[in-house]
Amino acid sequence: MKFSCGTSFAFLVLFLFAVQSVHVYAGSFHKDVQIHWGDGRGKVRDRDGKLLSLSLDKSSGSGFQSNQEFLYGKAEVQMKLVPGNSAGTVTTFYLKSPGTTWDEIDFEFLGNISGHPYTLHTNVYTKGSGDKEQQFHLWFDPTVNFHTYCITWNPQRIIFTVDGIPIREFKNSMSRGVPFPTSQPMRLYASLWEAEHWATRGGLEKTDWSKAPFTAFYRNYNVDGCVWANGKSSCPANSPWFTQQLDSNGQTKMKGVQSKYMVYNYCNDKRRFPRGVPPECS
Repeated sequence: MKFSCGTSFAFLVLFLFAVQSVHVYAGSFHKDVQIHWGDGRGKVRDRDGKLLSLSLDKSSGSGFQSNQEFLYGKAEVQMKLVPGNSAGTVTTFYLKSPGTTWDEIDFEFLGNISGHPYTLHTNVYTKGSGDKEQQFHLWFDPTVNFHTYCITWNPQRIIFTVDGIPIREFKNSMSRGVPFPTSQPMRLYASLWEAEHWATRGGLEKTDWSKAPFTAFYRNYNVDGCVWANGKSSCPANSPWFTQQLDSNGQTKMKGVQSKYMVYNYCNDKRRFPRGVPPECS
């Protein structure tokens, strides 16, 4: 942006205030995250910090976390998952607060044997309680190319999107007694780890360690959010995501994905909820 000699002082002040208030990160794995476990199995692959890989072998997986915490925001990344026989592996991108009564918003990709699809597992935890699972089989092979996965978290709702297409919306229904994450700042995390006891067909398919190391790739990490610092967050209400909701076109796209590709919805699990599904489902 260029300023002319006639630019008013008031406008300059407003502009500088906006720059300080709207926290936008154009994605550098060098600057914005730290690889916090894996003993060298996580690696930034390029000088600009745009590409990162996580690996898993029989000794350990790996993961990274954001350097900053956020109270509301929009977080996205492009991922290319473990190819071939990925049974027993879990690749993740999620938000989570610390402590025993944590909040969490999950993208988890459950691996499978060759020729069978990944399961995309989504969940929302509030104060340590989850049980809000929805699962999908994607309409593409997530191991061939990079695809964009996004979490939008604002005071009214959480929206999960894949390549810009909404697949799930979890609304704030606190007025009906449904917990919703509103007060605990969260970090962004990503990981690749082994969960062969449950990840693939309920643990029936085990990890084939002869195929290790398993590697997943992340690129173009990007966060537009409200940074939590010194016990407070200056959350800019003028950011589009802060009041984002699904219009009729978005609702139609989401319902189309759910009708074709959803393979589990806790709201339809009458065996699990014999006395009636949770109130947000009705």
